[in-house]
Amino acid sequence: MAKRKKKGAIASQKEQIHNFYKEFNDRIYTLNDLFNYLDIYDDDDKVFVKLILEDLVDEGKLVQVGRGRFTLSEKNAEVENITGKVDFVNPKFAFIRYDDNESDVFVPADDLNGALDGDTVKVVISGKRKGGKNPEGRVVEILERGKNRIVGKVKVFANYALVKPDNKGFHEDVFVSKDKINEAKTNDLVIVEIESYPNGSIQASGKIIEILGQAGDNDAEMNAIMAEFGLPVKFPDDVHKEAEAISEVISPEEIKKRKDFRDTLTFTIDPADAKDFDDAISYKKLENGNVEVGVHIADVSHYLQPGTRLEEEAYRRATSVYLVDRTIPMLPEKLSNNLCSLRPNEDKLVFSAVFELNENAEVIREWFGRSIIHSDRRFSYEEAQEILEPDAPLDEKYTEVLNNLNRMAKVLRNERFNKGAFNFETNEVKFTLDEKGRPIGVYQKVRKDAHKLIEEFMLLANKRVAMYVYNLNQKTKAPEPFTMVYRVHEPPNPTKIDTFARFATKLGFKVKTNSNAQLSKSLNALMFKVEGTPMQNVLESLAVRTMSKARYSTANLGHFGLAFDHYSHFTSPIRRYPDVMAHRMLQHYLDGGSSLPEDDFETRCKHSSDMEKLASEAERASIKYKQVEYMSYMPSGTVFEGVVTGVTDFGLFAEIEDTGCEGMVRLADLTEDFYEYDADNYRVVGKRSQKIIGFGNKVKVKILATDLERRSMDLQLISVEGSSFKTSSKPVTNSRRSKKPGRADGKRSSKKRR
Repeated sequence: MAKRKKKGAIASQKEQIHNFYKEFNDRIYTLNDLFNYLDIYDDDDKVFVKLILEDLVDEGKLVQVGRGRFTLSEKNAEVENITGKVDFVNPKFAFIRYDDNESDVFVPADDLNGALDGDTVKVVISGKRKGGKNPEGRVVEILERGKNRIVGKVKVFANYALVKPDNKGFHEDVFVSKDKINEAKTNDLVIVEIESYPNGSIQASGKIIEILGQAGDNDAEMNAIMAEFGLPVKFPDDVHKEAEAISEVISPEEIKKRKDFRDTLTFTIDPADAKDFDDAISYKKLENGNVEVGVHIADVSHYLQPGTRLEEEAYRRATSVYLVDRTIPMLPEKLSNNLCSLRPNEDKLVFSAVFELNENAEVIREWFGRSIIHSDRRFSYEEAQEILEPDAPLDEKYTEVLNNLNRMAKVLRNERFNKGAFNFETNEVKFTLDEKGRPIGVYQKVRKDAHKLIEEFMLLANKRVAMYVYNLNQKTKAPEPFTMVYRVHEPPNPTKIDTFARFATKLGFKVKTNSNAQLSKSLNALMFKVEGTPMQNVLESLAVRTMSKARYSTANLGHFGLAFDHYSHFTSPIRRYPDVMAHRMLQHYLDGGSSLPEDDFETRCKHSSDMEKLASEAERASIKYKQVEYMSYMPSGTVFEGVVTGVTDFGLFAEIEDTGCEGMVRLADLTEDFYEYDADNYRVVGKRSQKIIGFGNKVKVKILATDLERRSMDLQLISVEGSSFKTSSKPVTNSRRSKKPGRADGKRSSKKRR
């Protein structure tokens, strides 16, 4: 900003100051900027200007947004404002995320006005970020706090304690007075309830309400992850009591109400360590040469009745959570692992979707309803796969059955792909744990035919249930389709797809985006080309992130990724509340009921989608923690093969082969040259040597440091595509972990304590 001379008698000084903020409203200016503009250097004159500023605030013409920082009030400026959530990505700035189809708003930390990660805020757009694609803004109002409880590690001092938050979005410690420490000890993981939020120079303060255990203890760390995302672990006593009171006896009267499949060959296929079996397959040859395939799903809604505490708790949780070493179920064990679990050699109540299929896997007839089954065998995926392998020993009862089901599953799968479904085979990271929960091995789960067989018949049931309800209005001559809970996946945002296509082009691949059909075909072709290469996992992950997020809704918007016009979730009610809703709604319509009210179910869909997102984040956090923990046990100096998975202006991200573990090489550590960031080509280039390090390059790296608190790793680059690099081997202290006054070093904070 150019320096201006005083305008003397042209206008009063108050008008000059007001005009300054009117003219320069592209960003927040400091008092020094104003003093320079007015050519004021005398301390008495500065005091006078500050008094004028207070008057302008009182008159509603200016708003104070921080110490010595003012801006024009909204009613005095034509400004664009939006409402969104804070994603406080690092101590220097945050993004306000408000619309999947719009660029996030960049907000410097000084302009957050006390907002924290997860808060819902109103933001005034001040212009385009210099040198960036995102608009820049400032927070003018905090509409809703995202969290009032924080999980972190405590350090206790003589008269107070500080809690360092685990959440990466919280960059300041929480102050706890001596009388609110609740017997916590240094290095305990705790939950602290915020009593006052940061305000200007004053840091947040709170009280410790729960001690989870010592940092580093596996149970404490997993419970801390659950608490970090606000997810419950224990069931309330009254919920347990309700569950325990449910009878395990199936009455003759209940059996008479149901179709009986107990004499039909029935089996389950699940992971070897599974305890809740919520789906089973039955198989029967028909006289006309077709086969009858039953998809039998645990009848959770028979036991989970509206108006009970069990129902309230299931809705509150909305989903089971699958951490690395445990499952936090949606339902108490009496239901999830006993009454509702389709264990072998037991009569079980189910909700069934039964299909007559011809040799081309076409549905000739279908039936939906409540039934009873008796599973003959429980297969693990590995056991079922053994039977499907060529030259497998003959199993008189199951070889023909499993192979015919597998053949039909492949027909269904090919049909989906021909209609435009995406073929993303993202690898799932799994761990071998010792008795204390420490990772002693890491591997990527391989999906084989046994997994895909079950998946295709579950997809068939979900699709046909959705189609049945959607088309009911044609049978009943109702004016509109009946209300249903759908699993929807909308087409991707064109801007995101174009960005991905440009990215793929720079890597030598072509992605056509003229139509959804072309897009899916070219993406599948791309995935086929990179299959088995170092770039496979990275490109698949980027492609998935480009897509819209699947969610629950009463609006039938179709499922873009599966290429289904109608799709619901019907097959996992033990672990998903929307499936319970789908069961209830389907039975209501089978009984001849009219269309159910939409609003209540839409609210429940939104809640279920939100809880699913939190559960996914917790699951990813537990995986990341175990990955970093596993790598922390590696012998010093070990060289690992990897691939570059990300490039930024401050560093390179590399994924270590066969582990899924990702770490960062800091550009500052590349001491042989100065590397400049080439954002357009996703690479960095040595200024002197012209060496290039880009996305997808094969690398060799060593581990410099692991940080379990941040779930992160620092890496040392050894070579890129066979070319060696001279780098610093000194571990870098991250700025978020450097000692600052008032943080974990016990020195006084620059912020005042309440």
